[in-house]
Order: sequence, then structure tokens, then C-alpha cells
Amino acid sequence: MSEKTSTRINKYLSEIGFCSRRAADTLIEQGRVTLNGKIPEMGTKMIPGDEIRVDGKLVSAPLEKHVYIAFNKPVGIVCTTDEIGA
Repeated sequence: MSEKTSTRINKYLSEIGFCSRRAADTLIEQGRVTLNGKIPEMGTKMIPGDEIRVDGKLVSAPLEKHVYIAFNKPVGIVCTTDEIGA
């Protein structure tokens, strides 16, 4: 297995937005994650094309890229839910 293309399972689950690395570690410890049909050990690495399932459901990277929009309010505009300053 090439070190450049392999990724730890917890990192992969985090990168695809399924859960955080710590949450992935918990799922792996609980035996809820499978790698190509087998329950992996902590620190197991996967390569592209491997089948990762959580609770029996196949997980993969989203097909669409996320779009992030940054919005800046004009100077002098106050945004608050604080009723004291209203």
C-alpha cells in the first residue's frame, strides 16, 4: 500500500464530512465501521476504491462541491438579538 495514497479511516470520515475524527474513532472502537466487509483496527489505512460502511450504510465523498459565501455588512450597521441595546 502506498503511503501517499493511503489515508487513516478516521481522517477519511472527517474529510468527507461524515463526522469528526474523534467521533470516527468512537465508531471504529464500537465496531460500527467496516472496511471492505471487515471490522478494522484503530489506525487502519484505506486507499481510494476501498468500501467504507458505517452501520452497514456505504459512505463516500459528496458528489457536489460545497459553495461558501462570505457576506460583509456595511460599516455602521449593527446586527444583534440583544434587546438591551435596541
